Parts: sequence; structure tokens; C-alpha cells
Amino acid sequence: MSEAAFMTGLERNADVVLMASYAPLFAHIDGWQWNPDLIWVDNLRVFGTPSYYVQQLFSTNKGTNVMLATSNGQPLTGQDSLYVSAVTDVNTSELIIKIVNTDSVEQEKQVLINGIKRKDGTIRVTTLKSEQLDLANTPDHPAAIVPVQSAISLRGNKIKLKLPAYSFTVLHIPYKK
Repeated sequence: MSEAAFMTGLERNADVVLMASYAPLFAHIDGWQWNPDLIWVDNLRVFGTPSYYVQQLFSTNKGTNVMLATSNGQPLTGQDSLYVSAVTDVNTSELIIKIVNTDSVEQEKQVLINGIKRKDGTIRVTTLKSEQLDLANTPDHPAAIVPVQSAISLRGNKIKLKLPAYSFTVLHIPYKK
């Protein structure tokens, strides 16, 4: 979750941060120098870590324009253990909001969309979470922590969200051009 929180800052400051990269990338189960690595292999299997899925979710949901995400006029950079970044994708006409809850308890929040006209219909939600901070993907359990897809059907510009403890949530909100 700390990596996801950090990356919201990279995204909010995309005018200054042109590139970022994750290292080390690959590690073999029987011979490695340090932890964390994104992708682990043995002679028969390959699996991604939760960090891999954080990187994947940011890379596949990057948008084209950075938007302002605030609470009481302040950027959401740790208030109530929440870290948020928002972008629009002019190619898909979607507002993409990334929310990281670094707290050990679920939080219920209301998201108010201003500045764009939201289309009524379905909001796609992707959530990466684990209630156990020491849980990891392993060769025998490669999908212990993976992104889960769901949907919310709402009207208007207010969205009520339940943000699980220790979670990274990506919202895809369609808007009218």
C-alpha cells in the first residue's frame, strides 16, 4: 500500500515527474539478493507480487490529463490515511480515480465529482487489498492478493464508497464530452 500511496504523488505531480521505474524486477525463488521484487519465478512457475499489481494498475490506468482531488480544499495526501490521484482519459471519456486506504479499518467516503458531466450508468471498480500485511503471493498461492473487479451503478455526481482496510481502489467513471 505504501508504494501505491507514493505513486499517487507521482501521478499528481506528472508535470514534474516524467518517468519512474521499479527495480528489481525479477527474482528466482532459490537465488535472490533482496526483497522486494515484482515477479518471482522457479523452474516451473511465474507469479506477480502485490507490488506487481500496483504497478500494473497504475500503468494501465494512466489517463491523459491530471485532475485535482481534494478534501476541504487540500490535496488528499494522507488525510484520514487516504492518498488519492485523479486523471481523465480523453480517448475513453473516463475519469479515473485511484484511492489508497493505508488504515487498518474500512472507511466509508463520499466522492463528489465536479467539473465534468458524469454519464449515468456503471462505474467500474478494481480493488487490490489484504487484511493481513504479512500475506504475500507464493508459488503455491500465486493469487493470494490480486485485483478484483466489480461495478457500481449510480446516478448523479455523488458516489458512496466503502474503502477496505489496506486497499488500493481504481474507479472508472464515464463522462460526457
